[in-house]
Amino acid sequence: MSSPPPLPGSARPADVVNEEIRALITRAGGWLYGETRQRYEVLRDEWTVATAAERGDIVEAA
Repeated sequence: MSSPPPLPGSARPADVVNEEIRALITRAGGWLYGETRQRYEVLRDEWTVATAAERGDIVEAA
């Protein structure tokens, strides 16, 4: 099972999040439905924030 989303205020490096995304897609056989799709979307958003933070961009919470 994948790790839970980080707590507010904590951040994982983008490469760590990306690896979890890749593993999720691999386990799902490339097809993302239901809870798997929801988890992917959370991870995608986390990755977006992490990459922006690593570049030094300012990201506002949605």
